[in-house]
Amino acid sequence: MSSRVQIEPSQKRIRTYWGGALIADSSAVQLVWDIPYYPTYYFPTSDVRMEFLTATGETIRSPSRGDGHLFDITAGELVASGAARIHRDSPVEQLQDLVAFDWAAMESWFEEDEQVYVHAKDPFKRIDVLASSRPVKIEIDGVVVAASTSARFLFETSLPTRYYLPKTDIRMELLTSTDLQTECPYKGEAGYYSVDTGRGTHENIAWWYPFPTAESAKIAGMVAFYNEKVDIFLDGQPLERPHTHFS
Repeated sequence: MSSRVQIEPSQKRIRTYWGGALIADSSAVQLVWDIPYYPTYYFPTSDVRMEFLTATGETIRSPSRGDGHLFDITAGELVASGAARIHRDSPVEQLQDLVAFDWAAMESWFEEDEQVYVHAKDPFKRIDVLASSRPVKIEIDGVVVAASTSARFLFETSLPTRYYLPKTDIRMELLTSTDLQTECPYKGEAGYYSVDTGRGTHENIAWWYPFPTAESAKIAGMVAFYNEKVDIFLDGQPLERPHTHFS
């Protein structure tokens, strides 16, 4: 592992497709933390079908990884511009013969035979969903929006505990569905609610997963509120609002 770039070998077979063609297939992928929140798959060039890649002559600069030389990916008449990069002159020698792909530019990604969405999964991330009879109360603008003794607590590495409440314990007349949707590789696709307390409207302050992934199945149909933006009482005691990138 570099002192400046976190690199870990993956234990999984990783594949990615573009234009219906298999572009890379490897059981020797390296996980590289390009950003702090999750890793990027880096493939050995020997496991990439380099005949689909054409150098653009352009580079992108990374202070830690060095210049990334960009490549177009062409499959038939389809072109993904600058969707692959190689840091062949990287100060991190381990990266010099690896290819990284722009996640969003690719058609699909697989870990073993299961499709992965949004971004590569972090092997150090864990999710536990536990049922709890501890009383949870949600207040917004001093108005009680929800109260339950049947919540599910979702513990996720590096994030505050999220409290998912049954809709039957929420004042759903205060909630309005919005058009916002987000995806999480660990939980699935989320829909959002705004809350109007009569004292103010709070956009996209709550969310739910109608069809979560298997690892998060126990939160299906339940609603969580941003700890960072509402007042949560657990066992009758107020919780401190955490400071995260959702604040």
